[in-house]
Amino acid sequence: MTPPPARTTAERTKDTLHRLEHDVDAWVATAGPDGGAPHLVPLSFVWDGATLLIAAPADSATGRDLAATGRARLGLGPTRDAVVIEGIVQTVPPEDLPEEDAEVFAGKTGFDPRQLATRYLYFKVLPRRVQAWHEENEQEGRELMRDGEWLSAP
Repeated sequence: MTPPPARTTAERTKDTLHRLEHDVDAWVATAGPDGGAPHLVPLSFVWDGATLLIAAPADSATGRDLAATGRARLGLGPTRDAVVIEGIVQTVPPEDLPEEDAEVFAGKTGFDPRQLATRYLYFKVLPRRVQAWHEENEQEGRELMRDGEWLSAP
């Protein structure tokens, strides 16, 4: 099978932004501050055009790792349409998240952590590096964002 020609950086950026706006779930990878074992979980997210908003139980490995290190890596899409995002994380207790943001999160994801007995925290992930590729022929040029700046205007 011959893959289609590699997309340009502008095309990949457009496709990535579409995925961020329309997808609901991502794989979220974290590790503890002591260099412990990586942890990987699927979580729902909302993209506001600058950050991804996710939520996790405060006492879970993911919640503890995000709060302690302020770093995460997220994976979106299937293997042959991958987007990988490395970002810095801001922890937001539910009482500090604007009501409008909590409502948007609940509406898009179908999940409202505020309604649960288990304490959840929200986390805003600010992308610092974004990569996207379809096939091997898109390995070169897969970096779309570096140091928080898009390489091609969105």
